[in-house]
Amino acid sequence: MKINIEKIKSQKDIKELLEFGIINIDKPSGPTSFDISDFVRKKLQLRKTSHFGTLDPQVTGVLPIALNRACKLTGFFLGEDKEYVGIMRIHEEISVKDLQEMINKKFLGKIKQLPPVKSRVARVLREREVKVFEILEQDEDKKGFLFKTGVQGGTYIRKLVHDLGEALGFGAHMLELRRIRAGIFKEHGKEYPSVNLYDFENAVGEFVKGNEQPLRKMIIPGEVISELYPVVLVKNEFTDRILRGSPIYHEYIESAKDKNIEMDRKFCAFSKDIFLGIYKVVSEGKIFAKPEFVLQPIGKN
Repeated sequence: MKINIEKIKSQKDIKELLEFGIINIDKPSGPTSFDISDFVRKKLQLRKTSHFGTLDPQVTGVLPIALNRACKLTGFFLGEDKEYVGIMRIHEEISVKDLQEMINKKFLGKIKQLPPVKSRVARVLREREVKVFEILEQDEDKKGFLFKTGVQGGTYIRKLVHDLGEALGFGAHMLELRRIRAGIFKEHGKEYPSVNLYDFENAVGEFVKGNEQPLRKMIIPGEVISELYPVVLVKNEFTDRILRGSPIYHEYIESAKDKNIEMDRKFCAFSKDIFLGIYKVVSEGKIFAKPEFVLQPIGKN
């Protein structure tokens, strides 16, 4: 089942959107991802914000920012695929054909990657998948290359370029990088495109003056998480129990076909258009699933 996100958005007031929403910011070069998140928090006078996946200060592009209670969704978004365009410099002349052949041979599909020294994660070899790594253009000196890549979340592009240079035997480094997609959030398009900080600031200014429409247009309801996980409908009479922390029993589920989700798989629970939370299938006796995150009702006062 697909949840109608636009319908949900139309039924919410601006307070509800700010309490459980996401803004897809187009990060400029310079500030850190935390700086951007904190900037949004202060401008909107929120309790907290968080971002879905760090970008280095000099890297630009798609940086979704979760607002207030939507911060609880961060971990459920982080592993999604990412797409980038960038410029790399190879330290000796090489043809597009030879460079692409090396990429196709060693840097497509499942690869092993050691996180860079400055990363915040343990420096152990990790398997990641490179789904696209394509050379788009070569500059006049035959050493600069425009590329596009699509990778599994958690893949380091700068390290990918460095390792490519090592495989070539004469080195390479990244000059520029821009993220154009992070999961369902994109740079352009009809659904969930990014907004630059200038437009965001203007929208906040309009909101302060009493015009909420520009800001409302930018906010994506947190229920968009349902586009990443299966949706299970729960019978209305059991909603209150679930919101008090009850696991979901088999009898709570609206349709028998919704019980066909694999063991340990996460799903979004809804009662009609009301998002209840994210659950994990356990199938322990009468219990079908246990909560990973429960969204308590958001007051309108």
